[in-house]
Amino acid sequence: MKVSGAQKKADVIRTYIRGSKQNEVKLTVERSGTKKVISIVRGSIPLPSVDAAYLLKPGVGYIKINKFSETTYEEFMQQLEILLAKKMDQLVLDLRGNGGGLMSEAVDIADEFLSNDKLVVYTEGNKSPRYEYRCKRDGLFESGRLVVLIDETSASASEVLSGALQDWDRATIIGRRSFGKGLVQQQYPLSDGGGLRLTIARYYTPLGRNIQKPYGKGANPYEEEVLERVHSGEIYHGSDSSYKKGKAYKTPKGRLVYGGGGIVPDVFVAADSLVPSEPLMQLYRTNIISLSAYRYYMQYQKQLDAYKTPAAFAKSFNGADGYPYVLVAATLENINLNSISDAEYNLINERFKALLARQIWRNEGFYEVLNSKDNTIKTALQFLDKPDSTIP
Repeated sequence: MKVSGAQKKADVIRTYIRGSKQNEVKLTVERSGTKKVISIVRGSIPLPSVDAAYLLKPGVGYIKINKFSETTYEEFMQQLEILLAKKMDQLVLDLRGNGGGLMSEAVDIADEFLSNDKLVVYTEGNKSPRYEYRCKRDGLFESGRLVVLIDETSASASEVLSGALQDWDRATIIGRRSFGKGLVQQQYPLSDGGGLRLTIARYYTPLGRNIQKPYGKGANPYEEEVLERVHSGEIYHGSDSSYKKGKAYKTPKGRLVYGGGGIVPDVFVAADSLVPSEPLMQLYRTNIISLSAYRYYMQYQKQLDAYKTPAAFAKSFNGADGYPYVLVAATLENINLNSISDAEYNLINERFKALLARQIWRNEGFYEVLNSKDNTIKTALQFLDKPDSTIP
C-alpha cells in the first residue's frame, strides 16, 4: 500500500495515516483487484459500542455491547427498536468482554427493562451518603424474556446493569462470575500538575450486594485474581468455586444471589479449557488469520456473493477451505503449524470463517458466524426454549 506516494509496509501504514484533523492524505488502495488512488481528509473516527444486533432465530434477538460510552444508550435503542419491529419477544444481551465505561448509560439501558421507579444501583461510602439511581420512564422491553451474558472480563457498568436485572428477577444471568469492579473514585489535583484518585464510595446492587471484589491482600493478588480463577478451576467448574460462600441474598421471587465481589451467574457456562500452543499464539499476534481471510475474500468475492445472509454462510461455508491460505502465510512468517492439535486446527478454521464473514457483512456477520458455534449462546437458546418457570 502507498501513503502519500511512498510504498509502506502494513505495520507502519496506521502511523502514516494518522495525523492532524483536516489534513489530506493520498492512499493507493486495491479493491477487487483494481488499484486506485484516493484522497481522504483526516478526522475523528466513530467507535460504536454496539457491535452487533440481529435475530438468533425468529423471536429471539441478540445485542452485543462492547463498552458503555456517551452514545451507547442511543445505539442500543436504535437496535432494540429494529429488533422489536421484527417481532422479537425474547432478548439475549451480551456483555462478555465489556469492561465498563459510563455508568449513566448502563442505568439508562436498565430503565428500558425495569418498570416504575425501581432502584438500579446505589453508591455509599464511610464519608459519602447513600445516593440512588432509579428508573425514570416506561421502558420498551419491560416484559419480554431476557438473558444477560457475562464473563470474568465483564466489569464496572456491565456489573451494574447485570446486577440490577438479576436482583429484580428481570433477567437470567448466564456465563461466569464477572470481574468485580465497583469503586467510586474522585480525582484531586496536585501542585505538580498530577492528580490523586481517592476511593470515596462503592457501588451496590438493589439488594445491597457489594460489586467490588476484596483487595485487602495487596495490589498483586488483586490484579492476578482473575488468573487465580484459572488456577483454582473456577472458570471451568463454577459450582465448585468458593464465591458462593459469600453472603446470600433473596430476590423478590425467592432466588438466591450472592455477594462477595462480581456478579455470580444463575447459569454457569465453563470456559474453553484449550491452552493455546505457541504457534497458535503467534498466529494471533501476527494477525495472520485475519489477513488470510482478506486475501481469500479478494480472490473469491464473486463466489462469496452467492451467500445472501450470514446465516446461510454459517450453515454452508467450510472454514477449512481457508486453511491453506493461513498455512502459506504462517510459513512466510516462519510459524510451524505441524504440531497444532485437532482442536486448534478447528479453532483456526472457525476463526477464519468468522473473519471472512466480517469482510462481507462487517461486525454483524462476524458475530453471527462466531455465535453459531458459541457454547454460551447455545446455553442461552436452550434456556429460552424452556418455560418461564424454569428460571433458577
